[in-house]
Amino acid sequence: TVEFIANQDGSFYFMEMNTRLQVEHPVTEMITGTDLVEWQLRVAAGPPLPKTQDELSINGHSIEARVYAENPEKGFLPSIGTLRHMDTPAAVSFELGGTPGMPAAVRIDSGVREGDAISPFYDPMIAKLIVWGADRNQALARMSQALSEFRLVGLASNIAFLKRLVEGAAFSSADLDTGLIERNQDELFPPPKSAPVGALALAAVALIEAEKTASAAVSANAADPWGNALGWRLNLAYQRQLSFADENRSYDVRMTYRPHGWDMSVSGIDVDVSVAARDGAEISIKLGATSMHATVRRDGDLFHVFTGGRHFQLAYNNPMAHAGEAEAAGGRLTAPMPGKVVAVLASKGQEVKKGDPLVIMEAMKMEHTIAAPSDGLVEEILYQVGDQVADGAPLLAFKAA
Repeated sequence: TVEFIANQDGSFYFMEMNTRLQVEHPVTEMITGTDLVEWQLRVAAGPPLPKTQDELSINGHSIEARVYAENPEKGFLPSIGTLRHMDTPAAVSFELGGTPGMPAAVRIDSGVREGDAISPFYDPMIAKLIVWGADRNQALARMSQALSEFRLVGLASNIAFLKRLVEGAAFSSADLDTGLIERNQDELFPPPKSAPVGALALAAVALIEAEKTASAAVSANAADPWGNALGWRLNLAYQRQLSFADENRSYDVRMTYRPHGWDMSVSGIDVDVSVAARDGAEISIKLGATSMHATVRRDGDLFHVFTGGRHFQLAYNNPMAHAGEAEAAGGRLTAPMPGKVVAVLASKGQEVKKGDPLVIMEAMKMEHTIAAPSDGLVEEILYQVGDQVADGAPLLAFKAA
């Protein structure tokens, strides 16, 4: 790989030469139909290069995006943790593929998979996402669509930033230089927007549908209302009061069961919701007269709603959820989601009553109280005020009375 630098009048100057492939080599492979790794192995074995420069033909346009576990809003700092879920666009991997004589439209080169841990000791790249198009506009459109279909849960990523970048006017018109990001700060780093009603409705419906599935799985007769654990009423409509929060604010969601679905009130806005279809994480609803589809993934008490090419993170306020797991977790109360410890309300050796608040965490600008699951003794405090904790991290050791 020979690297040059160009100035404003179009002059090129030699910088360096690397006797290895660059991370961008799939772009060359996509537009030339070559396998450069194979070429390396052939040359190392003694034969000459399979083609000369004059024998190469350039076909179409290719763009590569590097999907990283990093937080663009925090100076692109790496994000560490476990890759809980990874949904990728339909693509080929480590091959040229596609229609004979034509490259594949989308290619993904990745060395990680769902469940892997991203550590601070290695480069946090998740994947190289490469697209091909007959021209630049088609390649840009395919990259935007592929980024919309690339979904990560468990780690911060640069996917939304990359999508804003490729859809921006400057990048689309190839007005590119090293000052592009600085000049387009407002476009590339917009302030967080409040979650729309549709995203909240999708999260709420996904929560309740998952509860219904779990209830049916343990019921002797799923059709028997007396065995239904979801609050069946004989003469009154079943109601649920839920609370979610994003980076901007918290939302109260009140749901009233109807035979056709739910009457839902989201922070004072009334909507009619019905479930059109649900298959695992995929869910379709009718919101009034509007049809919506989403992939909803749950990570602890964080709901990740992927819909319309956007990703909404909604924290479900469920303060008692992890308290009851103390016995199963060896007497340790765990964090319901990644966040910061803002208050420790108990001390080592303190006797507490069931329901007493012990630790308060802050996540998504909402406080979550970890309460005592029963009467008992606080044996050890494992974190202090100001500490950042991961999802599922033990906060304190607790011994039931």
